[in-house]
Amino acid sequence: MEKLTNLPAWQALLEHKTKNENIHMRDVFAQDNTRFEDFHLCFNDLLLDYSKNRINKETMSLLIDLARQSGLREWTEKMFSGEKINHTENRAVLHTALRNRSDEPVYVNGQDVMPEVRSELKKMREYSEAIRSGRWLGYSGKPIIDIVNIGVGGSDLGPVMVSEALHPYGKTGLHVHFVSNVDPSHICNTLRDLDPERTLFIVSSKSFTTQDTIMNARTARDWLIENSRNEAAVAKHFIAVAANIEAATSFGIEKENIFKMWDWVGGRYSVWSSIGLSVAIYIGMDRFESLLQGAYEMDQHFRQSPLEENLPVVLALLGIWYTNFYDAESHVLLPYDQHLHRFPAYFQQGDMESNGKSVTRDGQLVDYATGPIIWGELGITGQHAFYQNLHQGTHFVPADFIVPIDSLNPVGDHHIVLLANFFAQTRTLMTGKNEKEARAELVAEGYSDEEVEHLYPSRLMPGNKPSNTILFKALTPKTLGSLIAMYEHKIFVQGIIWQINSYDQPAVELGKKVAASIYADLKHHKSTGNYDSSTNSLIKYFLKNSND
Repeated sequence: MEKLTNLPAWQALLEHKTKNENIHMRDVFAQDNTRFEDFHLCFNDLLLDYSKNRINKETMSLLIDLARQSGLREWTEKMFSGEKINHTENRAVLHTALRNRSDEPVYVNGQDVMPEVRSELKKMREYSEAIRSGRWLGYSGKPIIDIVNIGVGGSDLGPVMVSEALHPYGKTGLHVHFVSNVDPSHICNTLRDLDPERTLFIVSSKSFTTQDTIMNARTARDWLIENSRNEAAVAKHFIAVAANIEAATSFGIEKENIFKMWDWVGGRYSVWSSIGLSVAIYIGMDRFESLLQGAYEMDQHFRQSPLEENLPVVLALLGIWYTNFYDAESHVLLPYDQHLHRFPAYFQQGDMESNGKSVTRDGQLVDYATGPIIWGELGITGQHAFYQNLHQGTHFVPADFIVPIDSLNPVGDHHIVLLANFFAQTRTLMTGKNEKEARAELVAEGYSDEEVEHLYPSRLMPGNKPSNTILFKALTPKTLGSLIAMYEHKIFVQGIIWQINSYDQPAVELGKKVAASIYADLKHHKSTGNYDSSTNSLIKYFLKNSND
């Protein structure tokens, strides 16, 4: 594998950036009225405008060359065909198989996995319809009205985000809740207002040994047994999504109420599977399958479209451009839709857990930047919180702005005001405010010449801040599926170019092991002194001052 920084396209991009780094987007737009036409893409009802970036046609050509020289097309086929591209864990990466809506087989170790995938989808339909229709009864014979999803990481963030995003499509009278934090306040606050006779728990854990999840599940089980005074009630109120069938049945969950997980699906890419059962129950299986359809269509677009016309590829390459050639350390996601308020958090995990790596596929330390810090917030909220820093701060932060053309709740001029703010922010980040404009503004406000001279520097905004604009007609299940899959493939593309494995998470596993060791000390109220001086002292301080 040739080192990334030795590739001809990388060297050409370094030279290109040096020649063009002083160009301002404001000037480029003034000189070219067709810039939008040259730098936007459409797929179904998604529109990506990437014209407000520090690029020209040569930039994009060189970035496309980088993708080709990195073997992107070859790696894409390896992923879709079930090759074990997660080399450190010797696993395939096939979340795309979960939403494969064609009749095409997908093989892992020579076996077509699609029959099992379709079987689990059929089971999800049966269970979701039984619960939604009121046919699933609790221990006292009452139908279920509250679903509590207990999981952590991808088993939580995905279902939470999708359920919130598709809230308008949820069944009236049916409520979904999500518990992920081992802090007892999370499970206790959730259970406080629930009726045990009408509550169903979905415990999502591949190993069924994840400490946070199983501890919360046990608390929920104890609550149910205490209220029902019948341990057999567990069978009517618990469903599991797990690979460890024995551990789930030992917990008290009926074998037929256990949904499968596969080792070729990473947690942060698992919402398409039975991990999304809480979503399917809430919005109905037809809409869940529409979510899958939207993702499948984006998969086909990503796999088949020319790189130059490929939404995930273009987004990924722009990210490479800023991360590696402009030293951008973060990237902000700014959805202007209340229903997408968990979207930034979802892709914070999706991106940072995937590409927060510093070792290449052949075991060498990288000497270039990889995954940036992903963060974000609802657009309007952010405007009154951190946009000041985006406009006038010293950090370089590329941004993605995301908004529907039509609101699912059209009331008065609310959505028009939202869109006005949306378009204003992308324009202002690009244009900024120069000295002439700052001075004229102060004069118009009635300031004296002396005051203008003193104040105008504080009104200056450099502009030239890059952003992508993503528009879609309305937030439907299908559109959301396409949107999520687009960002998933963006992550894949960047991982391939950076020559890292986007599908393991050894640091997460290390944290779990250390926590298990310390837990044993705290549980037995002793300090073994097996750690560093700071950690040992903190444990001793806790044990001395704890009320437990």
